[in-house]
Amino acid sequence: MPALTIDFFHDVVCCWCFNISSRLRSLAEEFDLDIRHRTFVLQASPAEMAERWGTPEAARATILDHWAACKQVSDRPALVNIDAMRSAPFDYPHGMIAARGCKAAERLGGQAAHWDMFDRLQQAHLSEARNVADTATVLDIAHDLGLDAAAFAEVFDDPATARAVKADRQHASALQVRAVPTLIVRETGTRLVNGPREDLAAQLRAARRLAA
Repeated sequence: MPALTIDFFHDVVCCWCFNISSRLRSLAEEFDLDIRHRTFVLQASPAEMAERWGTPEAARATILDHWAACKQVSDRPALVNIDAMRSAPFDYPHGMIAARGCKAAERLGGQAAHWDMFDRLQQAHLSEARNVADTATVLDIAHDLGLDAAAFAEVFDDPATARAVKADRQHASALQVRAVPTLIVRETGTRLVNGPREDLAAQLRAARRLAA
């Protein structure tokens, strides 16, 4: 059966992306998938957060309601720490700084480094209630992942990294991607429906048959 390439559009601050990322890791090994990571920032600044959600208090309350729904169907519900984020001493973070961190990691270490950075930032956000819109958090996590601190900081600040985030958004627009997580099988154009691991596996088997 043919190998498949999956474009995975995601945002670090998206709890549903957290659910699907771990499932996709195990499926990538089982199905020999080539996962191509695409940042898709839902809100890119405090101003965009305010435009979308109103007050910081309203943003936190509404988004954490989404977390609660996501936690109910998560394979790892203990890692979704709603209470910690509810009492965090900062406004609910936008996703742009984290997206730049993922793209900086990708530029230094390829797709595997992007995925590791994405997952570790999601853990910081969802489990540890750390501020992923704070550059210091991203730099600290890069160090934890073993990335060279000076090289990472330089690439993180490089305008080309911000352009790479923008290019992902433009690619999403061309494919009419409007939400995350979105998984698209390149060979067939199939969009996988987010759900339990076995549902995703069944969709991948169907996509392989279609691509054959």
